[in-house]
Amino acid sequence: MKKLIASCLLMVAASLTVTKTDACTSAVISGKVTPDGRPLLWKHRDTGALQNSVKYFSGEKYAFIAVVNSGEEDPSDVWVGTNSAGFSVMNTQSYNLVQVKEGEERGEANGRVMRRALEVCATVADFKHFLDTISKPSLIEANFGVIDAQGGAAMFEVDYYKYTFFDANDSKDAPCGYIARSNFSFTGEVNVGAGYVRYMQEDKLLMPASAMKKITPAWIFNELSRSFANPLLGIDLKEGDYNRPKGTGWFVEQDFIPRHESASSVVIQGVKKGEKPELVTMWTVLGYPPVSVAVPLWLKGAEKQLPSLVLTEKGKKASGMSKRTTVLLDKVYAYDQGMGSNRYMNWELLYNSDKTGYMQSLAPVEERVFFLTEPRLDEWREKGSLDVRQVYQLYDELDKYISAAYNRLFGL
Repeated sequence: MKKLIASCLLMVAASLTVTKTDACTSAVISGKVTPDGRPLLWKHRDTGALQNSVKYFSGEKYAFIAVVNSGEEDPSDVWVGTNSAGFSVMNTQSYNLVQVKEGEERGEANGRVMRRALEVCATVADFKHFLDTISKPSLIEANFGVIDAQGGAAMFEVDYYKYTFFDANDSKDAPCGYIARSNFSFTGEVNVGAGYVRYMQEDKLLMPASAMKKITPAWIFNELSRSFANPLLGIDLKEGDYNRPKGTGWFVEQDFIPRHESASSVVIQGVKKGEKPELVTMWTVLGYPPVSVAVPLWLKGAEKQLPSLVLTEKGKKASGMSKRTTVLLDKVYAYDQGMGSNRYMNWELLYNSDKTGYMQSLAPVEERVFFLTEPRLDEWREKGSLDVRQVYQLYDELDKYISAAYNRLFGL
């Protein structure tokens, strides 16, 4: 039955001309349900701008680091970031809050609003005030997730004139301690928007994980950013039913969290109340997450150094990580013969019974990144502050290790 459903899906998808839209998946997780008591903010970014990098901004009031589209010297828009006060923000485009007029760009202000918020906001309350006081119509249509250094964790569904606030620390708004969103808003028009099946999948996994306090940055990347399950169809590609010899190893990308246009995935790990904001860690996966690995980033010292892998050199169009992942992405989506063919993905290249798939080969690389990072982060938390010299040393170590791994595994 599963194969019959999948075959029907293949035929339907192949017959369609696919219109790509900005479509992200996200969650705000209260520190009440994480193993270490620190809140988490996750954004899995889908966009036509596949080349992403990280940039440092001095900011009007607060300095910050953020994911941006590569190649922009002074980006007006940022897509997820954290500032020196410990305030962090991300968004997902909503598609059911506003009736967009002809000639308007949907969510035109979303990115620049986040840049401005990172410059001036320190807390969830500040962000509320910020939304209250910006000029209207705001040209915003988004679900904004935010966390702060006081333990605040919230989601805002925002349209041109108003917003609805959801508190991840309030059992009325978040009975399981988290708030998940994709590309529709709960206060918007019913059954309009996008990402309902992706939302089903993240909610299905987050609910039991929150009860068992299993949600960590590593868990999010492995279980959500690299999930190839479709709950509506009742399939999970990792079970092997569509790999050789049972199938050809090809499948159609339809409502998985990772998609061809997945350009980055970021988990911002906040701090406990009383800890310094400088300890906020921005775990950053640049490029198509199944063929990329997480790199830890901190704002302190970022004006002088960040890992070279996440930066785009002046005049260049891609970060070092995005360059590598794009090569692998193009191999996964190599079939290009007629309308709709860009949905076909070579699942066998990503994941197979021989455990030689790109995703399987890179899993131990990312595991080692966490292995090298977490003891030092624990030490800095114990001391109460970051040691910038040690941070730079770690950046250099990770740059060399990850670059060598891609060269050894893929010749990149």
